[in-house]
Amino acid sequence: MNPQTKGHSSLIVGLLTLVALGLLAAMFYSPIWWVSLTAPNYPPEAFPDGVRIHFHMNGVFNGCKKVDKAEIREVEALDCVHEMDTINHYVGMYPIAAGGVIERAFAPFLLSMLGIMLLGFATRQPKVRVGVLVVGFGAIGLWMYLTFYSDQGFRFQNEGYVKAMVTALDQEATAESAESLSPGQALLTRLKAEMAKSEAKERETAAVKGGRPEKEALIDGMRATFDKDQARREAGERMAWTGTGMQVLSWHYGKTLGRYFNNPEQIRPMVSKMTLAAHIVFWGILAAMALLVWGARRTGGLFYWLLVVVPIALPLIFVLDYSAWLWWYGHTLNDMGAFTVKAFMPTVLGDGKVAQFTTHSYPSIGFGIMLGLSLVLAVAALIRRKQIKPGAT
Repeated sequence: MNPQTKGHSSLIVGLLTLVALGLLAAMFYSPIWWVSLTAPNYPPEAFPDGVRIHFHMNGVFNGCKKVDKAEIREVEALDCVHEMDTINHYVGMYPIAAGGVIERAFAPFLLSMLGIMLLGFATRQPKVRVGVLVVGFGAIGLWMYLTFYSDQGFRFQNEGYVKAMVTALDQEATAESAESLSPGQALLTRLKAEMAKSEAKERETAAVKGGRPEKEALIDGMRATFDKDQARREAGERMAWTGTGMQVLSWHYGKTLGRYFNNPEQIRPMVSKMTLAAHIVFWGILAAMALLVWGARRTGGLFYWLLVVVPIALPLIFVLDYSAWLWWYGHTLNDMGAFTVKAFMPTVLGDGKVAQFTTHSYPSIGFGIMLGLSLVLAVAALIRRKQIKPGAT
């Protein structure tokens, strides 16, 4: 391949990489997958999409829309994440926020890492490539460290992730409405929880209008919940708020698992394992970065191609991870559920049936963006492969 052709091909690879980076950013802010439950007691007039939730890279969000009809008028859309959790807990299923804990916490760092990898792939000169990776990975490593291990580091997390965690904590107030309460007590507890949630939203809105960023107001609310939770614990078990990402992840995971099922003996080991896994992932990401930098010294080697192969495989990685968590939900049922069911595999793609509910599970726009990303990068990889001769450096 002559130099002019090589230069033309490199330009195309560079342009395709820029398109891929744009798709990567768009994917982060888009719903990747959606799940919905429909049943006779959720009529389409009030629930046009059923009880629907949207999975994003950084959290699970409400997929229900506000209904505004002559016979139905809602001030705001029903919180269908909460509604689905309420439905699921009757069979012993843990809340939705208990899944993908590490993936959601590390999503902005991992996607940023993929972006730097793509820049490295598009760079033909090994020395420049190594420099790009060192600077980019170094910035991500510092960002990760500050987020997970520095005091008040949780403020470096993205706003969507913080919102999703706060939403899950708002739902925690309904834990008392378990089957041990009478219908009247359950209704009263639910009303109190809704009032508390409404008051919290008003405080957040007032804080934002007063000039404080919304994320800061949300974190302050989370800290207030943390302090109240610690005040209820035994003196030897209490922790002081440090605001590190690891502290928030560990504490929030424990609160999520115990929202409906108050069995600390079972929950504590699960929290310990998840916390250990988060530490391992942190250092594993740093090790992977160092390995990629070392391998990027040579164009055309195994580690060079990993810079683009891993982003290409993102749709497959997502589906495998999503399926694994669905399996965990269906095979890690708490014995305190109101109904006893056999372990089962929830529907990954398509429609299914659980009791009187019909389940729907389908990809959303974010997954389409992810597939487009893979296609663009596959074309770029083929062009680069033609550029590289055997033994090129």
